[in-house]
Amino acid sequence: MTMAFGISAMGIVCPIGSDKARVAHGLASGSRAGLVARSDIAIDKTVYVGAVNEKLPDLPESLLPYDCRNNRMMLAALNQIRAEVDAMAQRFGRDRIAVVLGTSTGGIAEAETAYATVWQTHRWPNDFTYSRQELGTLAEFSARALGLTGPAYVIATACSSSGKAFASARRLIQAGLCDAAVVGGADTLCRMTVTGFGSLEAVSSSLCNPFSRNRDGINIGEAAAAFLLTKDPAPVMLLGIGESSDAHHVSAPDPEGRGAYEAMRLAMVDAGLSPADIAYVNLHGTATPLNDAMESRAVHALLGSSVPCSSTKSMTGHTLGAASACEAAFLWLTLHPAYNDGLLPPHLWDGIADPALPTLTLASTGMRAIGTDRMAMLSNSFAFGGSNVTLAFGRN
Repeated sequence: MTMAFGISAMGIVCPIGSDKARVAHGLASGSRAGLVARSDIAIDKTVYVGAVNEKLPDLPESLLPYDCRNNRMMLAALNQIRAEVDAMAQRFGRDRIAVVLGTSTGGIAEAETAYATVWQTHRWPNDFTYSRQELGTLAEFSARALGLTGPAYVIATACSSSGKAFASARRLIQAGLCDAAVVGGADTLCRMTVTGFGSLEAVSSSLCNPFSRNRDGINIGEAAAAFLLTKDPAPVMLLGIGESSDAHHVSAPDPEGRGAYEAMRLAMVDAGLSPADIAYVNLHGTATPLNDAMESRAVHALLGSSVPCSSTKSMTGHTLGAASACEAAFLWLTLHPAYNDGLLPPHLWDGIADPALPTLTLASTGMRAIGTDRMAMLSNSFAFGGSNVTLAFGRN
């Protein structure tokens, strides 16, 4: 059993909202207001995406070389934890706080726009810099925005990226290389990801429908979330982390869910939890036929059928490299006594169960968590290539 780490601050920007109170309310009520139809982001068709419509912060002049939507969205999340980060920097020093983030898109949307200009004019725009689309830029930008000089880097393991960032940051603190870490991730909408998933025939023709017999694919979304991770106790704690790498296939999951099962099991072992301690599972729940089938098998095999579960991607879309962080933020809000205080995110679907899948208890609106004093919850993220992570959160 590993020592629990406190998560003393959290910032979130997602299709549900751009501050903790709004997101907490939308999460509990099952808001799909951020899922909108777009005809400009996929080739020759209209698709639903989870979009952030709020104005994002402007960058100071010193950070303009990093200007892109991905970094602006990350900054909006970072601004929500800035006071706590500054207090921690005053306590330990700015060189003792790490920045570990996950992403998979970087500034690709701006690169797409720039390339469109090249196609028309045969010249790159004067303000285009290649580094904006480099994945590592997100951490460099965030460290500079917060004035931090400790280790700063990006994890890019597709849909588990920002969950793996928690694991990497925890190891830095355990090794004595830093005293605290800013953890999280960001991904933003771009044509490359929507078209890419479309080429895999993984994009839904309508709103995604996780675990339904009628499920037909994902909606892509965008989000950013940031956390301050320390050794200090906090109202919400990181109890454990489980990582696995089943490497079953470059894009398809192991149909039996062995890697998913192992990630969940290891997170529970790491946290010293039994199945009876788990009050809720935030499912990876992409609404693709293969993912939902294997995940339902893994969850049922480990936890049985009575633990409440839901896929919040039916509210946000699949936010890719930011998915782990976004859904960790949902656990934080669900557990925190100042926000949803155990009120679970509902599972939004058509209610038509797939008889081929093991039965799970899918949370309904108004359902509250019932558990031990630790009130432990799991969040699953399973990526291409079998790069899996499960985070275990709980109350102090």
